[in-house]
Amino acid sequence: MIDLRQLRDDPEAVRASQRARGEDEAAVDRVLAADVARRTAIAEFERLRAEQKSRGKAVAAAQGAEKQALLAAVKELSEQVKAAQAESDARGAEFDQELRRIPNVVLDGVPPGGEDDYVVVREVGQAPALPAGLDAWRDHLELGERLGAIDVERGTKVSGSRFYFLTGVGALLELALLNMAVARATAAGFTPMITPTLVKPEVMAGTGFLGAHAAEVYHLAEDDLYLTGTSEVALAGYHADEILDLSAGPKRYAGWSACYRREAGSYGKDTRGIIRVHQFHKVEMFSYCRAEDAAAEHERLLAFEEDMLAAVEVPYRVIDTAAGDLGSSAARKFDCEAWVPSQGRYRELTSTSNCTTFQARRLGIRERVPAADGSAPTSTRPVATLNGTLATTRWLVAVLENHQQADGSVRVPAALRPFLGLDVLTPPA
Repeated sequence: MIDLRQLRDDPEAVRASQRARGEDEAAVDRVLAADVARRTAIAEFERLRAEQKSRGKAVAAAQGAEKQALLAAVKELSEQVKAAQAESDARGAEFDQELRRIPNVVLDGVPPGGEDDYVVVREVGQAPALPAGLDAWRDHLELGERLGAIDVERGTKVSGSRFYFLTGVGALLELALLNMAVARATAAGFTPMITPTLVKPEVMAGTGFLGAHAAEVYHLAEDDLYLTGTSEVALAGYHADEILDLSAGPKRYAGWSACYRREAGSYGKDTRGIIRVHQFHKVEMFSYCRAEDAAAEHERLLAFEEDMLAAVEVPYRVIDTAAGDLGSSAARKFDCEAWVPSQGRYRELTSTSNCTTFQARRLGIRERVPAADGSAPTSTRPVATLNGTLATTRWLVAVLENHQQADGSVRVPAALRPFLGLDVLTPPA
């Protein structure tokens, strides 16, 4: 959740963030009003409880008729205390509910507007030329079927639309991409993790995925568990309710997991192939760092993503996502979009988000505040959390299409060959 102190001290900054996102500015005033009501109720409860304690002491010292009168008054006061406590709890719950409706405050420089209002930061690489002998680009599904790598028809037969099998070299290619991602992350100091894909409601809510995009999440009602759409969720919950030692720098993890998304509202979009599917694999970077280091850490994660894209030799661009297209937890997000020749446009392959202290406040993740004089810390504060995709199943789309050859084979990027053991993917005889 957002910083309550910031909301109280500078509500206009939060209103400006709401405007940039296209969200309701009045939500800020509702939170402030709920905060006043909560604090008023708490003060009244504490006043009555103090009076109750004081009268309790007087009862012990009184005798006779005076004692009986005091007992009657204390009994009546006890009921008032119970009612005040109930009122305080109710106002507190209302305040918490209103506060949780406010998404993270966007950072300075984030473009305002919606999905189409992004800003292109840079474009890297040149779109490949159509191989001689081809009249048009083959898309990834045609290539995958020729190679015996992708089977959407049987995926649909077994599980329904937006499911698929990766078969033969398709399975090996995905494993090679993910293993290369893990190897690079490990070499850079990330701790590799295989994460749970089912999490408790408080963890899913803590990361911000049960807000406006709750319809995207699979829920197992009988067990009250959620299937994660990214290992970010489990990695964010890994240190919930802990105090971290960040004196040696950020804690960095690279989580490998299956991911599940309902793709609610995407009827008719990207129905061909494996661009928009219900299940996929992903390696996700996740960092815990001090709030003042978050911007630099964000650039670091973006650099790792770009290095990985360069390694698989696909043209790409980096965009600064507009405020209205950010998730509720993100204060800034950069997307890396790869060139997809068959579509003649860029499509998202990775993203990296700076969530500042938003998730950590919800999940109770703190660090000890370094003392200016070098003495032992005496207080704690929320940490910052960041995430970024290093490889995922969708990368097969860009690799297959950008490296296709006229005979239907696909050249394997040099950096990927040690992980795959092949220089070229060729259709079976």
